[in-house]
Amino acid sequence: MSNTTVAKRYAEALFEIAQTKGTADVLEAELTTVKEVFITNAELLAFLQHPKVAAEKKKELLTSAFTGFSKDVLHTLFMLVDRHNEKIVPEVADHFITFNNKVKGIEEAAVYSARELTQEEQQALQGVFTRKLNVSALKINNIVDPSILGGIRIRIGNTVYDGSIKGKLNRLERQITAVN
Repeated sequence: MSNTTVAKRYAEALFEIAQTKGTADVLEAELTTVKEVFITNAELLAFLQHPKVAAEKKKELLTSAFTGFSKDVLHTLFMLVDRHNEKIVPEVADHFITFNNKVKGIEEAAVYSARELTQEEQQALQGVFTRKLNVSALKINNIVDPSILGGIRIRIGNTVYDGSIKGKLNRLERQITAVN
């Protein structure tokens, strides 16, 4: 079974617990912090994956590192340690956030542009795509990519809307080569 599938199952189970208890937003905030710690602290992951360190020591570290976090998040982390799946913690967090956003009618968009978008441009994109996708809100993550030359490329879920100059040039090239 792939890591993505495993991470999605953990996230789904945790999300169902959060829905039952009404704590989904709290757990989302906690998981965002956990994800950030796992991504920025390579030593933590190395310690958690070390085969000679006892599981109890690993759990003690997690308990002290995430003091004040909900028992549900800590229990999930403990289960991942017990099953040697520590490396998928950031992916579990991502899937949990996706589940929570779906329930709230929120989509996330990665917007690639040649320069940083202004607040007005981001709001205009949000207005257009919230209507187009029939969602209540759109979270925009603006990624500066000078290779697209101009325009924007938007990725929402598995769908890409390419209005970049590079994309238009690539489509024109394919049309020209298809004619020959």
